[in-house]
Amino acid sequence: MALYRWRWNTLEFGWFVFVIEIRVKLVTLVWIAALAPTTVGAASFPLPAANDSVIGDVQIVIAKYEDTLSDIGRSYGIGYEEIISANPGVDSWLPGADMRVTIPSRYILPDAPREGIVINLPEHRLYYFPKPKKGEPAEVVTYPISVGKMDWKTPLGLTRIVDKRVKPSWYPPESVRREHEEDGRPLPKVVPPGPDNPLGEYAMRLDIPGGAYLIHGTNRPIAVGMPVTHGCIRMFPEDIEQLFKMVPTKTPVRIVHQASKAGWQGDVLYVEVHPPLEGNDDPEAYSLTNITRSLVAATKDRTAVVDWVRAEQIFRKASGVPEPTSGDLPTHKTAEARK
Repeated sequence: MALYRWRWNTLEFGWFVFVIEIRVKLVTLVWIAALAPTTVGAASFPLPAANDSVIGDVQIVIAKYEDTLSDIGRSYGIGYEEIISANPGVDSWLPGADMRVTIPSRYILPDAPREGIVINLPEHRLYYFPKPKKGEPAEVVTYPISVGKMDWKTPLGLTRIVDKRVKPSWYPPESVRREHEEDGRPLPKVVPPGPDNPLGEYAMRLDIPGGAYLIHGTNRPIAVGMPVTHGCIRMFPEDIEQLFKMVPTKTPVRIVHQASKAGWQGDVLYVEVHPPLEGNDDPEAYSLTNITRSLVAATKDRTAVVDWVRAEQIFRKASGVPEPTSGDLPTHKTAEARK
């Protein structure tokens, strides 16, 4: 789908997707069996056992005539790329009244230690594993994010949070100021807190050389879930506010690139495939070989009869939705909505 790109006169990180929105109200739904979400934004799940890694369930909602996919996605804690990939063929700006919209709220946890923050770039998603309070079960909280665009890739590896700021000022790196200058949109050396500050109300600095990489909010939330930043991790305002209050400094942050993931839920083996990130030049990252490697690793200590035809179909579709490659389709776990 073509995206119409415009330049904003207000200060921002760069190119931004312009969307004409008729935001009368967010989608209103009546849920079967009282399955409607009770909160907006982040999703919190009990942490599965060490040998399981699938959380959540896919949901189906019915759009109203005024909804956009980004509206619906945000109300369920889903970013732009996620909601678009899960609904091929659906008009992103005007899905239409009574359109069935898939909410891809089932996730396979990244193959990484279950501690601190884990960010999976192709998934456009952040996972936080808070330390459980005494006597309470462990949980995982997950949020949609924006990551670095083609020429401004978010670096991979292990780092940590070294600073937290409320109402931060933005000090644009010289490279960003130079880019804006070349585009005829010069930036000051310091952008103070306020509506023109692209960091939003909260920012957490990562211990990455250069000191310019942050997890922060935004003054343009509609692009959350897209590769549009200069390498930082951008979140919905309501999500960064919640995460900021939970995460202490020195929290470890692992940034990974896992375009395909495999994981178990009980006796069912799932695989999840995401479309390539713009500008990624590693053919192995998006190949059947990589999926095969993930499935072989997942079955190293557990036996499963893998449906390889289905696995290839999941790869070709790359919807970002975990789907089973063994056992029966778990249609009974899909939450169905109606007007």
